[in-house]
Amino acid sequence: MRLFPGLLVSHGRVARRMGLGPRSRLDMLRNLLTALVRHERIETTWARADELTFYANKIIDYGKRGDTNEKAMKMADFWLTEKDLIHKLFKVLVPRFSLHNGNYTSMYQIPNRENLDRAKMAVIEYKGNPFPPLPVNKRDNDKTLINQLLLGYRQENSLQGSSS
Repeated sequence: MRLFPGLLVSHGRVARRMGLGPRSRLDMLRNLLTALVRHERIETTWARADELTFYANKIIDYGKRGDTNEKAMKMADFWLTEKDLIHKLFKVLVPRFSLHNGNYTSMYQIPNRENLDRAKMAVIEYKGNPFPPLPVNKRDNDKTLINQLLLGYRQENSLQGSSS
């Protein structure tokens, strides 16, 4: 018997279920993408940020086609709810990523929300934004098995080298 049979079969679901239905999900993603284009760094839940990453990268890919391309303008008009940001997309963000191919966003985990639901939180940002970089907590790798074995090997060799 499998513990989580629902994880193995998708039953035709392609995306996470967020909001009150497909229209609510789209509206939420459009608002998040608009905020990301406006501020270039936003804080939201991990699931929303993970879902938004695809659309944030895709709108830059369409923007690379240029503001004269009809499909690119339709995508920008649909996804950006504030129409003054279309100019920013084509004149600021797209030239910044003209030499890059894919993955224009970075996502960092931040501490969980304490006061409400302890949701896993994240910061999503466009790379190369004017803000100072976020501090990244590096794990203490001294306690891993390989590093402990290497430490023991080094100590053993230093003891043998000093005794001979």
